[in-house]
Amino acid sequence: MALPVFSMSRAAPVFAGAALLLSLAAHAQAQTTPASSEQVERGAYIFHVAGCENCHTDTANKAAPLAGGRGLKTPFGTFRTPNITPDPTHGIGKWSEADFIRALRDGRAPNGDHYFPAFPYTSYTKMTDADMKDLRAYIFTLPAVAKPNLPHELGFPFNIRLGVMVWKWLNFTPGPLPASSTKDEAWTRGRYLVEAVGHCAECHTPRDRLGGLVKSMWMAGSKDGAEGEGAPNITPDPATGIGEWAEDDLAFALKIGMAPTGDTLGSLMADVVENGTSKMTDADLAAMAAYLKSLPAIVHKP
Repeated sequence: MALPVFSMSRAAPVFAGAALLLSLAAHAQAQTTPASSEQVERGAYIFHVAGCENCHTDTANKAAPLAGGRGLKTPFGTFRTPNITPDPTHGIGKWSEADFIRALRDGRAPNGDHYFPAFPYTSYTKMTDADMKDLRAYIFTLPAVAKPNLPHELGFPFNIRLGVMVWKWLNFTPGPLPASSTKDEAWTRGRYLVEAVGHCAECHTPRDRLGGLVKSMWMAGSKDGAEGEGAPNITPDPATGIGEWAEDDLAFALKIGMAPTGDTLGSLMADVVENGTSKMTDADLAAMAAYLKSLPAIVHKP
């Protein structure tokens, strides 16, 4: 009796189907594996430093935290921040870990759409994968809010999302911060907190006519900051920046929201302090101060 011939061409679909099922099963397991308490705790810290609550909560209308709707006024129109609660319909409840990382790293939605750079992925892209995963783990422990997103209020041609592809080509380099072999650990940590997680340059650096950061004026202040408000020069220039502030003064200001002169840090910076920097460790605040004081001094009064 002849044995049947085993045909690889017929078996291939079977193996492919089995591989797909195994892949989906692994994906499902990754989606349902609960985060550890340590991961959630780390994510909560990143959440505060990153300022997520400030932007994604419409405090003026007493909306639920992270449910979106806050208007960010810019020279290009008003952007409405989205719902980032774990709601599966209106929020990010269906986002996988890979979806979340893609949004922060590449500025892309799960369906492939490019996000407008009002979402500071140009800074968040510099974060580590580990911090992104921890941040997602924490956000997914928060209450889901079934609140639909509001449309942006942008004029032509800034309302054309395909134009973001060109903008990215001109202004966006994805990827985490490169390591430095010449700086100490504190400076490196400070750079990471300022440039990546804290995204300070998004407000404190002037922008060109297309909205790209003017790198030659890094942290020198901007008259067109978030919500149409100006942001001061935070380079070490003694006349127009923070040159006369000691590192301890700067760290203390970020902790309690008061400048060495006794003036309070108001406007949007008050929110940054209340919901963000006031919750940071003294070591991290000192690292941020060390990094900012090491920047080239730029004479600029926004």
